[in-house]
Amino acid sequence: MSIVDRRSFLKRGAALGGGVLALAGPMQAIAARAVLAKGSSGIAANNGGYGPLGPVGDHTDGIVRLHLPQGFQYRSFTPTGTVMDDGVVTPGRHDGMAAFHLGGGRVRLVRNQEINNPGPTLGDPSRAYDPMAQGGTTTLEVSRHAEQVSSWVSINGTQMNCAGGATPWNTWITAEETVNGPDVTPDFTTVPNDPLHKPHGFIFEVPANRNMNEYTPGKPILSAGRFPHEAVDVDPVSGFLYETEDNFGFPSGFYRYKPPVHPRRAGGYVDGGVLEMLAVSGQPNADLSLGQPPGATYPVEWVTIDEPYPGAPNGDGSFDTLTDQNVALTFVGDQGRAKGGAIFSRLEGIFFNDGRIYLVSTQGGATPPGFPGPSGGHGRGYGQVWVYDTATETITLLFESPSPEVLELPDNVAVTPGGTVLLNEDGPVENYLRGLTPAGEIFDFARNAIAGREAEEFAGSTWAQGTRTLFVNIQSGSAISFAIWGPWGKGAFGS
Repeated sequence: MSIVDRRSFLKRGAALGGGVLALAGPMQAIAARAVLAKGSSGIAANNGGYGPLGPVGDHTDGIVRLHLPQGFQYRSFTPTGTVMDDGVVTPGRHDGMAAFHLGGGRVRLVRNQEINNPGPTLGDPSRAYDPMAQGGTTTLEVSRHAEQVSSWVSINGTQMNCAGGATPWNTWITAEETVNGPDVTPDFTTVPNDPLHKPHGFIFEVPANRNMNEYTPGKPILSAGRFPHEAVDVDPVSGFLYETEDNFGFPSGFYRYKPPVHPRRAGGYVDGGVLEMLAVSGQPNADLSLGQPPGATYPVEWVTIDEPYPGAPNGDGSFDTLTDQNVALTFVGDQGRAKGGAIFSRLEGIFFNDGRIYLVSTQGGATPPGFPGPSGGHGRGYGQVWVYDTATETITLLFESPSPEVLELPDNVAVTPGGTVLLNEDGPVENYLRGLTPAGEIFDFARNAIAGREAEEFAGSTWAQGTRTLFVNIQSGSAISFAIWGPWGKGAFGS
């Protein structure tokens, strides 16, 4: 593993840590139904109310790229290679994304470009955080059904921009899923002996209302941690920022960043706050990554991460130099686990809805027959969906996939106001958008039908409020975005 790629693509397992709470209250009742609904009894009738999937031609050129229920339509836009309005060529690997409704049928999309490896930056190098990092975000202004599209670079010089999350004050927080780059650059201006000029593994806030050529170099929020970030979401009441970690080959943690000033008052997230990791009360290092009993609910607490990023000054004025790549990947998480932090397997998608935070453990769950046994600190299942309740300080298993036919390796996630979850699959054979109802019933909503590319993952699903249009990406080197519309009200997503 080189310095410029500190990610292990091993997928290992772990042992389960004990005890759960008795089920109580509506959230736990829903969760119990959900987990008990595994298998054929958990398949939603009539495919969630939408009926079977079938081939649908793309409004762009008539080619079938998606299978959808009857009545749904779509248009693809901004494939890799499209020249944007600022003259920059649209890069590949479209990933996490958020939609901001402008009114008048117009939508602003801010989209991640999950590009690894050092190289010339995307767009103007004078505006880059790191002129040798190729990732970033693009902003798009589209009509309701993407008949008209404008696009431009909105942040550059970042790396592995995987997912992130929208804020209530119309910004997008983009997250780097890596810890590449130099470890010790206290002034963040030194160019060390490294292909990359800056440390990576941070989150950056991007205003959605920033127009073309208005962007400035991204500023990392250091105290929110340097680790393989996946996604974030915001509790608008407390202002806390919740963060997931997707750490291939290692345990992953669930974090929250408590800013020193509420971001509504500060005009966004500022540095200098406190980073914490979730722990199960009374069960140090509870391993939630393997198979769980129906409706498993755990009381939780939060432990403080004392040093949220390597390179932060130590008490004696020195700085850490992390020469071992595995140490760098686990530098933050190991601090939390030393204080009892809980263990998950590859936390990816996250979504705040009505005081509850839905989070996806992509490889959580019981290890299937024939798979390698648990090792290395996390499970190797087909995926779990957890719900953290901010009021009761509990975390509950909403769903655990029993087989790849039901749900395989869910990644990004969106949740309707009624509590129906839209899961983006990232499996090795073919991928679907799947729905999960509050009653624990799962159904297919869309299938990737791009000829020869069916194994490419869905990513970045987001509804544009006020337009009833779903925007979503197919992520690959030759990525593409879609606008999907149709009779949402006839099925589970209409609630």
